Amino acid sequence: MERHLILPALYLPPIAYFRIIHAAALPVLLEQHEHYPKQTYRNRASIYGANGILDLIIPIKKGQLFHTKMQDVQISYESDWQRLHWMSIQTAYRSSAYFEYYEDDFAQFYEKPYESLLAYNKAQLTLLLKLLRIEAEIRYTESYRKDYAADVDFRQTIHPKKPSPAGPAKPYYQVFASKHGFLPDLSIVDLLFNHGPQSKDYL
Repeated sequence: MERHLILPALYLPPIAYFRIIHAAALPVLLEQHEHYPKQTYRNRASIYGANGILDLIIPIKKGQLFHTKMQDVQISYESDWQRLHWMSIQTAYRSSAYFEYYEDDFAQFYEKPYESLLAYNKAQLTLLLKLLRIEAEIRYTESYRKDYAADVDFRQTIHPKKPSPAGPAKPYYQVFASKHGFLPDLSIVDLLFNHGPQSKDYL
């Protein structure tokens, strides 16, 4: 039986997510049948702004937060969050070495609406793996299972309030490190915009 990594579908996932994918070299199953958990990276990404960590949160349509499968969670556009997120990313990384190199790749995610959070996160993941030059087959789970082996199941462990399952992060150059020091395990875009094609070597 073929082994897979079992991962949640996250918004601009943290660096640990890609360290796990790169190290495992296994096909990935994105969990689409779990009940959507609040206050996780599924709709939240952390970037390095001028004042330190800045959380970007995608609003979810009301009434969908309890016992809704991840595949059914819809993004809310009552607020202009796409414009705000893109402005925040531009402000944080405009002076980084590789932002302009990747800018057009990411701008598309803040110009057109995506109804499904799962589809939005999957589209970003596909792009990020391509930019990182990591080959990984991505499919969706066919049903919900609790009994995956602990060494491949990361649905609950990649979490803002838990230690990184990928272990301690080694420092790399960050734009605002002189002000606030090195901040570990931010969104993968922090590494990508600062280190470009060398990001895979860091992973």
